[in-house]
Amino acid sequence: MYRICLQDRAMSSSYLSLLRTLVAFDTTSRHSNMELIDWVQQYLADHGIACRRTLNDEGNKANLFARIGTEDQPLLLLSGHTDVVPVDGQAWSTPPFQLTDKGDGRWYGRGAADMKGFIACVLAHVPHWVELAGQGRLRQGIGIALSYDEEVGCLGVPRLIDGLLQDQVAVAGCIIGEPTSMRPVIAHKGIAHYHCHVQGRAAHSSLTPQGVNAIEYAARLITHVRRLADTEASFGHHQPLYDVPFTTLQTGTIHGGTANNIVPKDCEFTFECRWLPGDDPQRFVDSVRDYADKLLLEMRQVASEADISIVPRVYCPAFEATPDSEVLHYVEKLCACHGGDGVAYTTEAGVFHAAGIPCVVLGPGSIEQAHRPDEFIEESQLAACFDWLARLTEELCRTQDPA
Repeated sequence: MYRICLQDRAMSSSYLSLLRTLVAFDTTSRHSNMELIDWVQQYLADHGIACRRTLNDEGNKANLFARIGTEDQPLLLLSGHTDVVPVDGQAWSTPPFQLTDKGDGRWYGRGAADMKGFIACVLAHVPHWVELAGQGRLRQGIGIALSYDEEVGCLGVPRLIDGLLQDQVAVAGCIIGEPTSMRPVIAHKGIAHYHCHVQGRAAHSSLTPQGVNAIEYAARLITHVRRLADTEASFGHHQPLYDVPFTTLQTGTIHGGTANNIVPKDCEFTFECRWLPGDDPQRFVDSVRDYADKLLLEMRQVASEADISIVPRVYCPAFEATPDSEVLHYVEKLCACHGGDGVAYTTEAGVFHAAGIPCVVLGPGSIEQAHRPDEFIEESQLAACFDWLARLTEELCRTQDPA
C-alpha cells in the first residue's frame, strides 16, 4: 500500500522545499518561465524521466510534458500552469517571490496558491512513481504537464496539446490543479476579451461640432455592453450550479484623450464576456458590432475618416466534465462525492476539453487568495493535496504484482 499516515510524512516534507524553489522563480507572465522549466526538467532527469518541450514563437517560454510508467494504456495527466500574475502596485508584507512562514499555518508567496502548490505536490510524488513504474506496478501511466501564459489567456496550453497529438500520446483524462480547496470543479465559464478602438476627429474644444469625440462614442458603446449584461442578469439563462449563475459582460480598461481642451480623436477600451457552457459569446459581440455600425453612420456625417474596430484578443472555452469519464470516476471516488461545483473563473480545462480530453479541476488552496497581495496557501491544504495524490496512486497501481 502507498497510503501514508499523517504522523510519518517522510516524503511530504519535500513539497515545502519544492514549493519554496518554485515560488522563488519570478514567472510573472510578462517574463520568461525558462528558468523554472529548466529546473523542473533537471529534477525529472535526475529521476530518469525524459521531458518534451513546446515553445512560444519567440522561444523564450516553454511548456513541458513528461510521462512516468506504462505506455500501453492512455495516461492520466496532472496539469498546472507555471506563470503568475504581477505584484505591481500591491502592498505585500512579505517578499512576494520568497516563500514565507508567519507561523500561522500559512505559506505566503506569489503563486503559492495559484498554482505552484499543486505542482510542488505532484513533483514530490515523482520519486515513488518512478519506483512503482520500475516495479511494473503502475497499471496506468502518469503524465505531468506544465504550461506557460495561462494567466494572459491560456496561450501556451494549445501548443502543449498539439504536441501530445503530434506524438500520438493517448490521454484518458486530465486533472488541472487550480486552487479549489480540494473540492472538484466539474464546470466553468468561458472567457473572451475584445479590444475596441474608436477613431474620431480632433478639434479645439471651443469648436466641438467640427470634431468627433471618440471618448463619448466609446462611452455609448460601453453603455451598450452594460445593457447587454443587465439584460442577461435579469432575463438570460441561469444555471444554479455556478457561483455567478448567468453569463456576464464588463468593460475592464479604457484609454483616450490627450488634453482637456482637445476633442479626443482616439479612445480604446477592452470588454470581456464570461459565458455559461452552451452559450455563445458571438451573439454579444454581434450586438456590439451592430450598434457600432449605427454610431459610425453618425460619426461619418462629420468625419469621413471616423472608424470603429473590434478585435478579439483572448478566447478560452467553457468547460463541462465528461460524464462517466475515468478521471471523473477517480475524483468522485477519492473525494467521496458525486459531481462537483461550477465556477465563474476560467481554467485550461476548457482547452483540454475542446481537444477531447476529459477533465476535472481539483487542487489545493483557495481561489480567493489568487492574484491578491500576500497570497498564501494553508499548509493543511498542501497536506490534503499530497495525501489525495497518494490515494490516487493506489488507484493507479495494479491490485497484484504482475506475473
